[in-house]
Amino acid sequence: MLELFLIRHAKTHPPGQGFADFDRPLSSRGEQDAPRMGHWLAEQHLSFDRMLSSPARRAVQTARLIAGEVGYPVDDIREIEALYNANADTLLAEVQRTDPACQRLALVAHNPGISWLCQSLTGESVEMSTCAIAVIHFDLDDWQAVHNDAGRLAYYEYPAKLAGG
Repeated sequence: MLELFLIRHAKTHPPGQGFADFDRPLSSRGEQDAPRMGHWLAEQHLSFDRMLSSPARRAVQTARLIAGEVGYPVDDIREIEALYNANADTLLAEVQRTDPACQRLALVAHNPGISWLCQSLTGESVEMSTCAIAVIHFDLDDWQAVHNDAGRLAYYEYPAKLAGG
């Protein structure tokens, strides 16, 4: 069984505050939400073998904060240029390139692509809010075989839901 963790970056500073889109950092709320979501993963005994991230500042910050909570080596996070503001097809192509020796893959990226990918893989209507995590299970043994409607949404969590709101 393959397990895909789709993670949308945490809350950022709004556009137009002196940062180019690529360089926008996490807001203070984002800096709190990402470790909270990583802690939730650790509480569920969920972790991953490989973590890929968009190289945008907000995505890398989110990846590092979550990785720190689950014990994934921060230096092993791979930044993939193609994940920056990627559409669902581009994200899926990156998933399908994953070595089958990796059974649990985490992907940190942006909306709307990450929401569209989750919906297309599971058939579930899911809107990935900031720092949301969707865990998808596939009864497959090779990432190349991952395709639309092949997955089952096993978990869907986001900061406001954890906070009871």
